[in-house]
Amino acid sequence: MAKILKIYPENPQENLIDEVVKALMSGSLIIYPSDTVYALGCDINNLKAMEKLAQVKKIKLEKAQFSIICNNLSHLSEFTRPIETSTFRFLKNKIPGPYTFILDANKNLPLAYKNHKTVGIRVPAHPIPQLIVEKLGHPIASTSIKDDDEVIEYSTDPELIAEKYGHLVDYVIDSGFGDNVASTILDLTGGEPEIIRQGKGEL
Repeated sequence: MAKILKIYPENPQENLIDEVVKALMSGSLIIYPSDTVYALGCDINNLKAMEKLAQVKKIKLEKAQFSIICNNLSHLSEFTRPIETSTFRFLKNKIPGPYTFILDANKNLPLAYKNHKTVGIRVPAHPIPQLIVEKLGHPIASTSIKDDDEVIEYSTDPELIAEKYGHLVDYVIDSGFGDNVASTILDLTGGEPEIIRQGKGEL
């Protein structure tokens, strides 16, 4: 079963963040809080961990559309093609925040993303994922945790999430109740932002 770590967003305990980062580097899967819903994550550069993440979601890794969680815009040039100034300004205005941005990918994507022409970039306005990425030194791959209940859609209680997913992941970060509205997905590959999914966040 997963180890549950209670980490407070107002003052995240550095030793616990370090423990999570060390686990990610060794291939662990985590459940972590964000500014929207609780999500599953792993080290983007660890192929075995990425395969495990795909297994949990019951999809093939090559078909997975996992978001890339960054802590600022500095990773954009690593994974995406050059973007127009107007698009960059738009991004800068919305980051950090509850948005996932679809951008044209370059050829430097991690192995698990090979052959992807586009990539989803996200910078959550939440200190815990931001700190994890900062200390890890590179982004994490991420996917939302959906609930089987059609009415609820997303679970908000970390204790219930741990009960349900604790046998599939290594760590669950309990940061209190999460939101039940996922991020807004915006396609920026055509120049003008196109809403793919309306979620949390005003435009």
